[in-house]
Amino acid sequence: MRGAGHGVHDVRERGADVPEAVVLAAGYFRGYSVVGLLAVLGVLFVAVAFGAGRLLRPVVPTPEKLLTYECGVDPVGEGWAHTQVRYYVYAFLYVIFAVDSVFLFPWATVFAAPGYGVTTLVEMFVFLGFLAVGLLYAWKKGVLEWT
Repeated sequence: MRGAGHGVHDVRERGADVPEAVVLAAGYFRGYSVVGLLAVLGVLFVAVAFGAGRLLRPVVPTPEKLLTYECGVDPVGEGWAHTQVRYYVYAFLYVIFAVDSVFLFPWATVFAAPGYGVTTLVEMFVFLGFLAVGLLYAWKKGVLEWT
């Protein structure tokens, strides 16, 4: 036997006039309440773990512990170092090719399905256009030349 307070479904079973939109909204938000509860529990679990770590760890600061760690060698010079922009362009090229390889397999599987041929082909040409713009940018910057 069901108890009172189970929401819209109980009201409808007792004969009350409840609009269909209210019933649909209640079912819709009930599904997201589980996701929200899991998110709150996850954040709470991480917060408790970090708090316990902060409370239980030993705190004994020494001058050696307060130094910047640099591969076991005492740091020399300033903390500011110039980085060349070309390394960012290499990373940009890597991202372009990684996204390309990730996108090609699902495209190939969907392209073979009936009814998706033209749409998928147009999507792939749009994607290849973006890839070509990225490669053109790298070529104009001279990144593709081996020196």
